[in-house]
Amino acid sequence: MQFRIEKKLKNSLGRAGVITTLHGEIKTPAFVPVGTKASVKALTPSQVSDLGAEVILGNTYHLYLQPGDEIVRAAGGIGKFMNWPGPTMTDSGGFQVFSLGVAYSKDPEGKQASNGAGISKVMTKADLLLIPERFDDSDAPRLAKIGQDGVSFKSHLDGSIHYITPEKSIQIQHNLGADIIFAFDECTSPAEDLKYQEEALERTHRWAERSLREHQKLLLFHGSHSNLNVVTESNIAYAEKSTIFDALKKTEEYSLEGVSQTDESRGSAKPAGLDSDPIKNDSSVFSSALFGIVQGGREEFLRKKSAKIIAETNVDGKYFDGFGIGGSFAKEDMSSAVKWVNEILPEDKPRHLLGIGEPEDLFMGIENGVDLFDCVAPTRNARNGTLFTKYGKINISNAKYKNDFSPIEKDCQCYTCKNYTKAYVSHLFHGKEMLAGTLASIHNLYFIIHLVNNIRQSILNDTFHEYKKEFLKMFKGNLG
Repeated sequence: MQFRIEKKLKNSLGRAGVITTLHGEIKTPAFVPVGTKASVKALTPSQVSDLGAEVILGNTYHLYLQPGDEIVRAAGGIGKFMNWPGPTMTDSGGFQVFSLGVAYSKDPEGKQASNGAGISKVMTKADLLLIPERFDDSDAPRLAKIGQDGVSFKSHLDGSIHYITPEKSIQIQHNLGADIIFAFDECTSPAEDLKYQEEALERTHRWAERSLREHQKLLLFHGSHSNLNVVTESNIAYAEKSTIFDALKKTEEYSLEGVSQTDESRGSAKPAGLDSDPIKNDSSVFSSALFGIVQGGREEFLRKKSAKIIAETNVDGKYFDGFGIGGSFAKEDMSSAVKWVNEILPEDKPRHLLGIGEPEDLFMGIENGVDLFDCVAPTRNARNGTLFTKYGKINISNAKYKNDFSPIEKDCQCYTCKNYTKAYVSHLFHGKEMLAGTLASIHNLYFIIHLVNNIRQSILNDTFHEYKKEFLKMFKGNLG
């Protein structure tokens, strides 16, 4: 992976750039649609591509449980498995695993909710004040338990017990085969007190180093044992015992990024995948890139500490290729938290704000140096009938749209707006037709993707602040 900055936003941390991967470019800032189970709900990959998306993010936790990471590996990786030719990303699975724990299963009043349906990634300060800092959860059911080495959890599908460590998360992600993957971290709830936040942050930092070490080991494993297609503990153990594996580590003929491979049958080193494309010959592009994740909750000193440690974490001089900004935020504090972090992280590496995708938050993140965003909100809102327009959100199921024969957005160029009316889409929702979710998702994703594209263009044109002011004035002025 390579990252270059094309233009910086004056008097701020914002920038426009390009991430280059083996499967294509990502023009940043960019919104990343979420394909949780190697599928963006209600849409085909070609439809997602037609909306302007350049990259899709899959969920490690869900793909590990179903269909299984080894099946995805056998299919050729997540991109080939889902017929998506462009760049792909996978998260570490940390947020999903930890959401099975007690804290994320509480609603703002501290009452137990089902399946982690309570606390979300973004909350208001008013919500946070309703959460007791350390409630008595001794009798509350847990689906996940945290240890120093990893997390044990029960599958939400069949109740089976699983144990995820930083090493296991990286192994799964290597099998999934995305262009960009993430280190395993502990995503704490805003309900936790400072003492626990500090303990969790120390774990996250230890797990980050272990994730990076495992990533480098697996890059070596792939290069020296290309005949062992699937990353399993037995295959890795076999590789580590191999004299060729050991010899390669001691020679300069082998690159950790996988440029050189060894054919065991002949015992000689040879370059892998070389062709006339200099990008493909560059070792930094040829393999998966690993992003470290900054945590720290609501505390400024913890966020800054985490940014410094994650930025400096390395294994034998190999650092993280980029960074994720994780955790839950009070909405009022999100801007400050992102700025604290990005003022410290290296400027020459991309930054991804995990799980954030509301229009006003996109402006905030981009202005404070965020390059990538992922969020299920646009498609989840769409399937529930909430649609984005430049004048705010509307609920298409409202009675006033029953006889409204205008498009959702008059000047929108998405397939839905060019071919259907509010009345028709409203009818689909009231009739519980499957097409409702598809047409609504097409519109919402188009809206968000092109909003971020327009923000990028405004940086290039030196009109960011004017565009931000104009958009937010209209967007916040009317909620349907």
